[in-house]
Amino acid sequence: MACHDEEDFEHGPGPEALRAVDRAAAALSARATSGLSPTALTLSLMDWWMHLAAAPGKQAELALKAWRKSARLGAYMVASSFDRSFPNCIQPLPGDERFSAPAWQDWPFRFWYQSFLLNQQWWHNATHGVPGVAPHNEAVVAFAARQLLDVFSPSNSPFTNPEVLRRARETGGLNFVQGARNFMEDAARKASGQPPVGAEAFEAGRNVAVTPGEVIFRNHLVELIQYRATTATVAAEPVLIVPAWIMKYYILDLSPENSLIRYLVSKGHTVFCLSWRNVTAEDRDLGFDDYRRDGVMAALDAINAVVPGEKVHAVGYCLGGTLLSITAAAMARADDERLASVTLFAAQTDFSEAGELQLFVDPGELYTLESMMWDQGVLSSGQMAGAFEMLRSNDLVWSRLVHEYLMGERTPMNDLMAWNADATRMPYRMHSQYLRQLFLDNDLAAGRYKVDGRPVSLQDINVPLFVVGTERDHVAPWRSVYKIHQLTDTDVTFVLTSGGHNAGIVSEPGHKHRHFRLHETRHGDHHLGPDQWVEATPAQDGSWWPAWEAFLSARSAPGHALPPLGAPGYPVLCPAPGTYVMQR
Repeated sequence: MACHDEEDFEHGPGPEALRAVDRAAAALSARATSGLSPTALTLSLMDWWMHLAAAPGKQAELALKAWRKSARLGAYMVASSFDRSFPNCIQPLPGDERFSAPAWQDWPFRFWYQSFLLNQQWWHNATHGVPGVAPHNEAVVAFAARQLLDVFSPSNSPFTNPEVLRRARETGGLNFVQGARNFMEDAARKASGQPPVGAEAFEAGRNVAVTPGEVIFRNHLVELIQYRATTATVAAEPVLIVPAWIMKYYILDLSPENSLIRYLVSKGHTVFCLSWRNVTAEDRDLGFDDYRRDGVMAALDAINAVVPGEKVHAVGYCLGGTLLSITAAAMARADDERLASVTLFAAQTDFSEAGELQLFVDPGELYTLESMMWDQGVLSSGQMAGAFEMLRSNDLVWSRLVHEYLMGERTPMNDLMAWNADATRMPYRMHSQYLRQLFLDNDLAAGRYKVDGRPVSLQDINVPLFVVGTERDHVAPWRSVYKIHQLTDTDVTFVLTSGGHNAGIVSEPGHKHRHFRLHETRHGDHHLGPDQWVEATPAQDGSWWPAWEAFLSARSAPGHALPPLGAPGYPVLCPAPGTYVMQR
């Protein structure tokens, strides 16, 4: 009888109900920690601390470094007191602009910031190279130490920042009054769900996302927008853009002067672009394959109806590029030859070196995040934005706080900043699958990712690839994007462009201070590592857009008549930018 009772319990609703209790408890904790797992962080700290405590050699090394840095700082303090031109004893890391103003070279500010940089360097030594610490735990501890140190940076205090003090003298302290007003206004807007100050000046369909087009297809997940070329004739092969659903599509159709879509149609290309619906809690069970089937594949069917018999140049951005690569591999396995080429913008296919985002992807952290999404049904845009801001806290958090709340000055809003504030949500099931199967387990690169119950291989893709990485990408580091060379057996044209994950892609001709490197690796060529590739590929000034357009044109048949808008079964539903992009 006892055995039967145990069997009945195991196959009944009991275990599932108890797991739901665990999920609810984890979700409650996650709300208090903004989705971060205190358990995962504690385990990382304990791993580092216990191994450091058991490493007398490392302790001696750190003590020696502390003594040497103190001696350097003391000597510098004395020498620089008498000679303002005395060279600094340490320079900020590349990209750290906090102490670039000339006023930081005045006494005592130079001593304070030099002391901070030496302390930062010592903590880098303390959190790296401790024997026995797991690499992931080491990275987590180093990241946490850097975040904590940045709180105490002299640039963040009104009493130790010479620029803030100068501003206070100039305004009689009114900068702090204006800063308080800015803070209260921002807090009120955030509490009421309003966009940041100035974002209302950029409205999709009014002054951004204004390239003329028509929505010709809509389902529960996407709208498909068709844009006609503005030339007399067009290339036969259309372009399909698959943006990430973590963002709204008009990152590629911002203002007329920096719209990639407008640029393509001006060069004689028919362009189709997916606009994803901003999901709600009711969409919690949408999976990654729903986005492939009801997004990319549904769009290809519609395009085939508009331009029958023509192949398609498919383009994927960020997460949309990862989805496109999976779709292309599945199509190749099924002998579906509708693609003419595949272009990937800042999109990863191998997640083994996915940068600092991996700090938020371990079993403990994922369980906490999944529990929060399980409770909410979605990952909210604010929760997602918080993780990205932590990766670039100096640029996205602290510099803004200093500028707007201490200096009392508003940063002028631009189209890219307004777009960035117009964020979307992610459904629970899809985001969980993405983080576990791709980020944590790296199933796609390992050949384990399944479509329709069978694994897909990127080596099956036999169309040319055009792959873009950006130099300062914190979301998809370019060395991670570069790994596509090792996963495919086809021609790969790789571009490394200046800028970050978004600004590097929105890099229109005429944009100042832009450069890129481009090299084609043909099928059968010897593989170059990323650093070798950079050494062998000289930088070119300007935008990479013309090089990409030339890649498309070289693989297209020109001189065709403009295709109709829509087709039987795909009527024009409404003008671009459509309805889904308006959802908040």
